[in-house]
Amino acid sequence: MNRNLSRLQPYPFEKLAALTQDIKPPAELPAIALSIGEPKHATPSFIANALVSHVHQLASYPSTRGLPELREAIADWLIRRFTLPPQAIDPQTQVLPVNGTREALFAFAQAMVDPADDALVLIPNPFYQIYEGAALLAGATPALMPCEPENGFLPALDRIPESTWRRCRLIYICSPGNPTGAVMEQAALMQLIELAQRHDFVIASDECYSEIYRDETRPPPGLLQAAAAMGLDDYRRCVCFHSLSKRSNAPGLRSGFVAGDAQLLAPFFHYRTYHGCAMPLQHQQASLLAWRDEAHVFENRRLYREKFDAVRSILDGLLDVDPPEAGFYLWPQTPIPDTDFARRLLAEQNLRVLPGRFLSRAGPDGDPGADRVRIALVPPLDECIEAAQRIRALCEQL
Repeated sequence: MNRNLSRLQPYPFEKLAALTQDIKPPAELPAIALSIGEPKHATPSFIANALVSHVHQLASYPSTRGLPELREAIADWLIRRFTLPPQAIDPQTQVLPVNGTREALFAFAQAMVDPADDALVLIPNPFYQIYEGAALLAGATPALMPCEPENGFLPALDRIPESTWRRCRLIYICSPGNPTGAVMEQAALMQLIELAQRHDFVIASDECYSEIYRDETRPPPGLLQAAAAMGLDDYRRCVCFHSLSKRSNAPGLRSGFVAGDAQLLAPFFHYRTYHGCAMPLQHQQASLLAWRDEAHVFENRRLYREKFDAVRSILDGLLDVDPPEAGFYLWPQTPIPDTDFARRLLAEQNLRVLPGRFLSRAGPDGDPGADRVRIALVPPLDECIEAAQRIRALCEQL
């Protein structure tokens, strides 16, 4: 058995279940879950219709590389969304469809990291737990980059020593961030790209929240956008990950893509031919329509803005609930320890949130997730308003 399996920590929701297993919530209050980042807005009907109309393709094996039309739709979307030059993405060599970013983010480390290298994989802290598990099972050592409020909840690249950069083989970044919603601006992305060129490591940029942002005039920049601005038209050492789960409210479609450096995607494709992870053809047909449509994405952002504004009007002054630049999470400090806050919300208000320490690891300077909670504003507006009122009721008792 792979000995590294024993190094994996329980998933955050396993920890939450263990934390609350003895609690019996008040039956008179309907349960509300703000703990899981699963979009609850309606999936666009054209996606479901495409699945149905292509269900006959269940009789055919899909290819690992995916349909040419899907890769072309993705390349066109990247060029439009990130204002890249025409023809800046080659659909044949610089795009790979994947079954959601989760499986791709994990698999990427297995293909990129040589365990004989005594490698470091740098990850933000707090973080999406897939990054840590991917590093460990690739035989690397995760190195934490604290994301503290004094640095805008972003990794402080200037504080990372040269000795760490020299051992780094892969760095995961998440922008907009989960759980913080922080956005790496283009200058910071360019700084990271320069470090990658100097120290010969790969950047894996998780951008699956990039299409949920507050200001329609300031969409979050992407890694490939920053590389192009530097004149790196081959996106050397740069790979980005995108998904339809959040953008199109289609988490069950398990559809996303990886794009960037063709010299990295070629071995990753080779790995994937053994991995057995080709996207079903009917999912590909639905996905290419989704990447070509922006109207439903615009409406999606409007719905999230409405929820953020409503929740802020209820909780402002009790918790720090200023809406983040992007994403659909709030990341407030708690007036009591985060685990106690989560337990009391469930026990007294039948409301689930995720303690921040379940998304982070303690380091020499403390735990950046401690005494915070992640609140996912994914339910409908009326449930988010009800949830905010319940949180307010608990805060007023403390």
